[in-house]
Amino acid sequence: MTKIAFEWGEKFILLVIGVGAFVAALIEIYTAIIHYDLQIEKLFTLFIYAEIIGMVGAYTSSSRIPVTLPIIIAITALCRLIVMHGKDMDAFVLMGESGSVLLLSGAAYIMSLKGKLSLEKKKLH
Repeated sequence: MTKIAFEWGEKFILLVIGVGAFVAALIEIYTAIIHYDLQIEKLFTLFIYAEIIGMVGAYTSSSRIPVTLPIIIAITALCRLIVMHGKDMDAFVLMGESGSVLLLSGAAYIMSLKGKLSLEKKKLH
């Protein structure tokens, strides 16, 4: 009984996250069209929404979240911050955020190599 409740709760939360990201993306697009104002940070925001929707879709289809997707979302969020505050930002903060992007990029690359190795192991067995 408890397991079924958790499964339904998980599905409900995923539905809320997916629909919420989709509605937020539609609102962002609508606002950009109405105000005729599409800037690079809004595109980054839309990309984050698309990645969240993709992550929910990947989880519902395979019951697993690929680790690289949240890392890519974090990279995109940091890039959005750099673009939005780049000119007004202290140089040390900019270097810190850039270093974080580099670190996360390395982690995503390593995790993608791990995923390829896992697939090769499955083929061998």
